Amino acid sequence: MSRPDYAVYIGLDVGKQTHHACALNVEGDRLHDKPLPQDESSLRGLLTKLGTHGRLLVVVDQPATIGALPVAVARAMGVDVAYLPGLAMRRIADLHPGNAKTDARDAYVIAEAARSMPHALRRVDVGDDTLADLEVIVGFDDDLAGQVTAQANRIRGLLTQVNPALERVLGPHIQHPAVLELLTRFGGPTGLRAAGRRRLLAVAKPRAPRSYQRLVDDIQTALTEQTVTVPGTRAAELVLPNGYVKVFWPHRDGPIWPHRGLAATSRGGSWLSMCAAGCCPPRWCPCGVPRHGDPAALN
Repeated sequence: MSRPDYAVYIGLDVGKQTHHACALNVEGDRLHDKPLPQDESSLRGLLTKLGTHGRLLVVVDQPATIGALPVAVARAMGVDVAYLPGLAMRRIADLHPGNAKTDARDAYVIAEAARSMPHALRRVDVGDDTLADLEVIVGFDDDLAGQVTAQANRIRGLLTQVNPALERVLGPHIQHPAVLELLTRFGGPTGLRAAGRRRLLAVAKPRAPRSYQRLVDDIQTALTEQTVTVPGTRAAELVLPNGYVKVFWPHRDGPIWPHRGLAATSRGGSWLSMCAAGCCPPRWCPCGVPRHGDPAALN
């Protein structure tokens, strides 16, 4: 980084709630060395006060995340911004006496590096804004992927606990819309067994038009392999549709209820009374009928 004529070098050791700011003049004298709150007004006040000495250079140790606000404020005020990479900062810190790692010491090391070793600095370019946007989007995507994997593992673990044979059928396809729909409508093994073949086919067909029959056959075969009820099955019947699957599949159309008509209310009205009156939502009814007014759904 080239060295323009700066009058003040401001080193910021950034933090979540509070930064530490150390300002040095050209001779290396300290003009400021205090904690600095992480808010725009405090940042603007410091830069305005130090701006009376001449041209400023703000140097941070992290230009993104917790250091993004100081960078943005400095840019908005027309102040040049740079950052000191972590490896360079550690090597420069070894040249200074003492080995204690404090915010005040780190801020001084940053400011002194900006004053005496400008070649160690890296410019924070305007183009980095695009990179920051991409990092946020990619990070969000990674978080969602991790949540999906974790939720799928929880569902498979619960199915393994209550009915291992059913998990062997549904587990490898746990993210398939037909499998999620069946778990949402009927819960666990007890609800799937009580639903009967016709209702299982009616629910699975719209989500898996080419493989719904094989899926239902495999489910029913798995259910016949286990005749005992494992402790925890009753709770699983409620947790699967209302907890795990609901979080795993948040954009599914319609409300999510356990199988066989849970006497629950939504916005003050009973779903069971709506069902009796024929006023259920067209795509889903908690009584277990897949689609009211759609005869093809039960064929």
